[in-house]
Amino acid sequence: MIPHPFFWPIRVYWEDTDAGGVVYYANYLKFLERARTEWLSALGLEQDRMGEEFGIIFVVRRVEADYLKPARFNDRLVIASELADLGRASLTMRQRVLRGEETLLTAAVQVACVDRSAFRPARIPQPVLQSLAP
Repeated sequence: MIPHPFFWPIRVYWEDTDAGGVVYYANYLKFLERARTEWLSALGLEQDRMGEEFGIIFVVRRVEADYLKPARFNDRLVIASELADLGRASLTMRQRVLRGEETLLTAAVQVACVDRSAFRPARIPQPVLQSLAP
């Protein structure tokens, strides 16, 4: 498990906000996805290469999110991501959206490993597991 969170900066654009001027709730999921993708990349795990090399992809299976405070246009946010659990065919990430010291959202995201052709559950390949768990 990675002992410290991975941090990824995000800036809020007009396209991220709703008619009320705050980030539309579903757009937070995009922010979380981008941070997870960058976390994997920082570990040397590019998702397209994992598909080509191992025939697997990661898909979101479940999301639990608590929306605590709104983000607004032009806010500079940071997404903190850390591995909470690593199984044979899935992993769970704990993620937070931060504005400075303020936590705006907390989430637990379960990601499943599936065969990219059949979309059936698959074991996480050993080289990928080794990269995920030091």
